[in-house]
Amino acid sequence: MAAVTSITRAHQILLRQVDAALQPLGLTFARYEALVLLHFSREGALPLGRMGARLQVHPASVTNAVDRLEAVGYVERVAHPTDGRTTLARITTTGRDVVEQATTALGAIRFGA
Repeated sequence: MAAVTSITRAHQILLRQVDAALQPLGLTFARYEALVLLHFSREGALPLGRMGARLQVHPASVTNAVDRLEAVGYVERVAHPTDGRTTLARITTTGRDVVEQATTALGAIRFGA
């Protein structure tokens, strides 16, 4: 049990540092993951359901992340071109710029220093 507690504590410490680096960009790590997923997708857009499956999170978590990213202009919701039942989240030019900035910020973290 001590090992599990130690791993959980280390995770909390790392996530706190990551979130602190992303906060100036209006991101959390969960929102950063969603943006990166869209950034590297072929079309820059994915159905919300597919995002949840790839990120391995509940659909409500994807909806919340996309809501927040849309509010700051990093993504936009668009209709699926062939399936009227599906909504896509599409990364914006601003969102692509923020992914680059956030990735640089995360790369600058000196863990354990």
